[in-house]
Amino acid sequence: MAARALPEGPSALGRRLMTALSAAVLSAVALFAAAAAAAPALPLAEDPELEARVMKISAELRCLVCQNQTIADSHAGLAIDLRNQVREMLRQGKSEKDVLAYMTARYGDFVLYRPPMKETTALLWLGPLLLFGGGVVVLVLVLRRRARAGDEAFEPDPGNDDDPDRDPDPDRDPDPVRQPAR
Repeated sequence: MAARALPEGPSALGRRLMTALSAAVLSAVALFAAAAAAAPALPLAEDPELEARVMKISAELRCLVCQNQTIADSHAGLAIDLRNQVREMLRQGKSEKDVLAYMTARYGDFVLYRPPMKETTALLWLGPLLLFGGGVVVLVLVLRRRARAGDEAFEPDPGNDDDPDRDPDPDRDPDPVRQPAR
């Protein structure tokens, strides 16, 4: 069955031109819609000193959504709300310690990017050290056990040419003439 060729002429050329023009218009509309939906840049505080204090405190608070960023670095909605709350508390005359104490009372030590060392956070601070120490102990035990074991406890290396029973090509079919089972 032969494929039909599209007729060339004014109507075919017009259809291609209209298709291209429609695609361009749709692309432009999508681009402008995306630009209109983008969040506007948030204005900084009127007072640059206040904004510097807000950012300093925000760098000490963990984003509760992202968890690996400070609220100063995060663009999550909750981080923006917390930055605004910090800004408002500073406008009310609260000190940096007051703001951090309020956030800690409300969200716990987890909100602090560098939580204090105390009983409830000891595992957080000592956990990586304990895991590293445990890994070293396991490594030493395994290496000692392997050192005590004889050579017969280990498989020979695949590249060992001293083994006469070793197949030089373990991936090849041992019986290439064999017929498949029916």
